[in-house]
Amino acid sequence: MRADALRRRETIVTTARKLFAEHGDGLALETIAAHSGVGIATLYRNFPSREELAHAVAIDIVDEICRAVDAAHDARAADAAAAWSALVHALVEMDLGALTDAVGSSQGDAAELRTIQSRAISALDGLLSDLHTAGIVHERVDALGTIVAVATVTRPQPDAIRRAAPSVQQNLVDAFLAWSRPAR
Repeated sequence: MRADALRRRETIVTTARKLFAEHGDGLALETIAAHSGVGIATLYRNFPSREELAHAVAIDIVDEICRAVDAAHDARAADAAAAWSALVHALVEMDLGALTDAVGSSQGDAAELRTIQSRAISALDGLLSDLHTAGIVHERVDALGTIVAVATVTRPQPDAIRRAAPSVQQNLVDAFLAWSRPAR
């Protein structure tokens, strides 16, 4: 694939991910194309269906999770507790909960998605094993549970709830981090 075509494809995925997080998966593909700076024909040339676009977004998310886990793994030697906290906050910033519906029903190459998801879960489980040994996280904390917890905390809330209780998400993240620590 040419470099400009690859950049255009990456722009479409990045834009779709942002818009899916903000507006859900029912968003018109024409809107995604317009926000990506491409025509609808270009979007369809890259992603012949909504499901294929959602699949590409899912792959992008899992790749980002892998990069965040790798960064935490690299940082754990200097300060394992800070690396764990930074990882959880990085996962929160990914809007996993907002993207669950949009990418959860991805019909793309399921085998490819399972393979990359497995890689992310294995990497996170490896990091958590090291953090268990270091006494940073409780042994009950596992990779899938962490991803599900973050997705749950980051589920979109109606505007009225966000305005009435703007600090709830951060309070829940803090509570998850406190819960994840071993009892002393």
